[in-house]
Amino acid sequence: MHNDTLDILRDATRGTEYENRLFLVGGYVRDKVMGLPSNADDIDIVIEGDALALAHFLHKAKASSIYPVVYPRFGTAMIMVGGRDVELVTARVESYAPDSRKPDVVKPGTLAEDAMRRDFTINTLLENLHTGDIEDPLGRGRVDIAAGIIRTPTEPRLTFIDDPLRMLRAVRFASRFGFTIDPSTWAGMVESAERLAIVSRERIREEFCKMLMTSRAPMGMELLRESGLLAQFAPELLTMVGVTQNVFHAYPVWEHTMVAVGQLPADASLQLRLAMLLHDIGKPSTRTDEDGSVHFYHHQDVGADMARALMVRLKFANDDIDAVVRLVKNHMRIGEYKPAWTDAAVRRLIRDLGDQLDDLFAIHRADVLALSTEHQGMDRAIDLRARIDAIQSHQDINALKSPLDGVEIMRILGIGPSKVVREAKDLLTCEVVEGRLAEDDIETATAMILERFGGE
Repeated sequence: MHNDTLDILRDATRGTEYENRLFLVGGYVRDKVMGLPSNADDIDIVIEGDALALAHFLHKAKASSIYPVVYPRFGTAMIMVGGRDVELVTARVESYAPDSRKPDVVKPGTLAEDAMRRDFTINTLLENLHTGDIEDPLGRGRVDIAAGIIRTPTEPRLTFIDDPLRMLRAVRFASRFGFTIDPSTWAGMVESAERLAIVSRERIREEFCKMLMTSRAPMGMELLRESGLLAQFAPELLTMVGVTQNVFHAYPVWEHTMVAVGQLPADASLQLRLAMLLHDIGKPSTRTDEDGSVHFYHHQDVGADMARALMVRLKFANDDIDAVVRLVKNHMRIGEYKPAWTDAAVRRLIRDLGDQLDDLFAIHRADVLALSTEHQGMDRAIDLRARIDAIQSHQDINALKSPLDGVEIMRILGIGPSKVVREAKDLLTCEVVEGRLAEDDIETATAMILERFGGE
């Protein structure tokens, strides 16, 4: 793949002391060897020497468009070349304090010693920036890629004690590539799972989401569960394990959820994948067995609350939390559809889901496909979709709005900003969606909110 950034770096260092001393390392080289599209935004270069001096040289040579951001303690520097971030790394040896992921001692090392500190052998390959030759300093990178094995370069437990986030990365790589985790590496993960406690929630969330976006996310989830890692940051998910369901389900809750996640389209968004993963999280605590008939009354409401708590704990963005919670709370709506629904009820569904309506249909489809083969009809969804399309062809339901805005509501009720204003506006919008109030009927809208909120 042609890469302007690499061309600039080559040109700037050709004929200098740095020629043939700079090596691409990490995911860029790994993916190239595997025949995958290399991530042009993931460029790391290692040098046996001073990476900080290299960074300043490239800035003076006008190869870098920014003044280097340097980290002397770690022997690394960030520059920008051709509009892309490039990390320059001094080949080094590291040691870690027991309570930190940050190296406590860093000293210069050889390329082979630098490879030993990396997370997995598949990420130790080097590509000479100038010649394009690929080197395998540990003699294991190409072999493990060919065999499909995730293996640590050094003793696994030491690798994971130094940086526990590597355990989640092992799961992500296995899930992304369909690789097998080496038995000794796996044993180190199981033994060190509790070490994940020193990693920030944000970093855990980031790795977890990357795994969830892979094509083998159910496989990744199983690895997280079996290794004990999932228990460290999302124990409520484990409550689904072993929870049996009614006769309409071929699988217990956990297995059903994994099958459903696997039924999502390949381009499913993170929000959709999270909602699918969490859609039945409320079932274990709502399960009842009445005369041999299993029910999960209101599990969607309980699940929505649990989903919010989990995502808040992992510090997801508020927009992501709201979107996922809305899908979990409403995931039964399509399955509850009946032809007897009024157009007003259909319009209400359109309004409630907004631009998440397609995601709701995707969840319903995956959920149905994860039931027993005797109950995989999609007739309800097809009929409902047709009715939605027919209604939307005549009127944009999501564009409907209250006859009164917030300022007008406050003036009429004689109040300042408060939740009452939102409640009043939501009431009027609902009346418009239901067809009982026209968008321009200010007089009726005024009477409605005075009657409902005038005494508050």
